[in-house]
Amino acid sequence: MKYRKLGKTGLEVSALSFGASSLGSVFRDTDEQESLRTVHEAIDSGINYIDVSPYYGLTKAETVLGKALKDIPRDRYLLSTKAGRYGENEFDFSHNRIVTSLDESLKRLNVDEVDILFLHDIEFVPAQIILEEALPALEKLKQAGKIRFAGICGLPLALFETLLPQIDVDAIISYCHYSLNDTSLLDLLPLLEERNTGLVNASPISMGLLSTRGTPAWHPADPEIKEACLKAAQFCADQGEDIAKLAVQFSTSNERIPTTLVSTANPENIRRNASWVEEPVDERLLSEVLAILEPVHNRTWTSGRPEYNTKIGEA
Repeated sequence: MKYRKLGKTGLEVSALSFGASSLGSVFRDTDEQESLRTVHEAIDSGINYIDVSPYYGLTKAETVLGKALKDIPRDRYLLSTKAGRYGENEFDFSHNRIVTSLDESLKRLNVDEVDILFLHDIEFVPAQIILEEALPALEKLKQAGKIRFAGICGLPLALFETLLPQIDVDAIISYCHYSLNDTSLLDLLPLLEERNTGLVNASPISMGLLSTRGTPAWHPADPEIKEACLKAAQFCADQGEDIAKLAVQFSTSNERIPTTLVSTANPENIRRNASWVEEPVDERLLSEVLAILEPVHNRTWTSGRPEYNTKIGEA
């Protein structure tokens, strides 16, 4: 496994990291024992960074992860969770709720501190509450020794372009913007590198877009994006290849992107994902897949407030 520095945090994170959302049965019904084995397999495969949130499975993911972490020495993993989002349309970024949310998460996770606490999907609320309440709460939690670093996460890249020059955070999570079909995250890298902000990339398969199974009905991508991604996945399958392998290799091979989160509740899946990082990319297959996806390259979907749903440079 490759390890890279996560910006100003100085944390050395594995190029592939484990997103624990699947432990909350977010994508399918899961078996708890299998979920516990998946966490152990991730660590044994060289993955040293795990991310979760109370929103995933409405606290189930944190609870299951906490059971797994009981048996793993604390110095073998880095851990982040989130605060502020608690349901599909339930957000609370008030100072007091951020503080109590972390305390609840620490109990579920069976730890005394987390390495990073992210504010979850902040594009859904006015910037004022983030600036005046949520961020001061993160600073208070740092001073209390309950978190080491603080961050923000969301979908629209213009969110980061707008807020990062105004605030001091250690890291961000960006998802669905550095994958085979969308590399628009590259446009944000100069700002992140200038500020030495740690970057966590998530969802290399674009929340299931890059799959022969077809996209879930809830997926917000437009029909053209879904069709192109399915076509690319089927092309790989016809060559005897799994597009997920190509996607993971593509996302983890960029040295400017410290780590990429993948989520699964299957031990064999996480072991296989970790092994892919070590294998060379099939450059011919990659170029053919990128050509198939070119018509929808960097096409995305809206999330949250309108002011954040603009292109980089237009915010």
